[in-house]
Amino acid sequence: MIELFTASTPNGQKASIMLEEVGLPYEVRALNLGELEQKQDWFLVINPNGRIPAIIDHGNDDFAVFESGAILIYLAEKTGKLLPTDAKGRSKVLQWLMFQMGGVGPMQGQANVFYRYAPEKLPYAIERYQKETRRLFEVLNTQLGKTPFLAGDYSIADIATFPWVRIYDWSGISVEGLPHLQRWFAELEARPAVQRGLAIPVKRELKPAEAHTQEIVESVRKML
Repeated sequence: MIELFTASTPNGQKASIMLEEVGLPYEVRALNLGELEQKQDWFLVINPNGRIPAIIDHGNDDFAVFESGAILIYLAEKTGKLLPTDAKGRSKVLQWLMFQMGGVGPMQGQANVFYRYAPEKLPYAIERYQKETRRLFEVLNTQLGKTPFLAGDYSIADIATFPWVRIYDWSGISVEGLPHLQRWFAELEARPAVQRGLAIPVKRELKPAEAHTQEIVESVRKML
């Protein structure tokens, strides 16, 4: 049994989508990030960095894995799914996984911070990170014009990238003029396992849109 420590963020959704795709049984431990539950001592034993997601594989001597990319690789190797075993195929997937981990995630994350969460709006910072994220989206679009998925076949590279691309509007970034990225996005969004993974953890009762948005902003500000 896999125990998943997560929250409704792009990085958290990577892990739940992956678990749904490979069909492993798992239990969800939803952490309240706004209350800094991820910084409590008990969780720092699992992830010293105090971030979600993390997993414990209770079928493998209670082995803990943190960092979303490392979790995807671990689960792919555990199940033999969504990561090729040949050297070239594996390398292609890992290249695009690292592209997300080192590029899309950090840049779009900063776009979110300065566009949505920073109490003081800094136009230079907002434009800097939005422009860089859009550039990275253009790189994705070019690649997806050559192959149906980022590394050819559907893989952990797509699972890692999709939850970030899907919140482009929250980041204030346009995907207009990126037809291949839009095609890929629509195909992933339609996958049943992706839909199930996005619903983890179970969302609380929704408030009116404006109040819900403000609640998210205030919650994230506590972590900055």
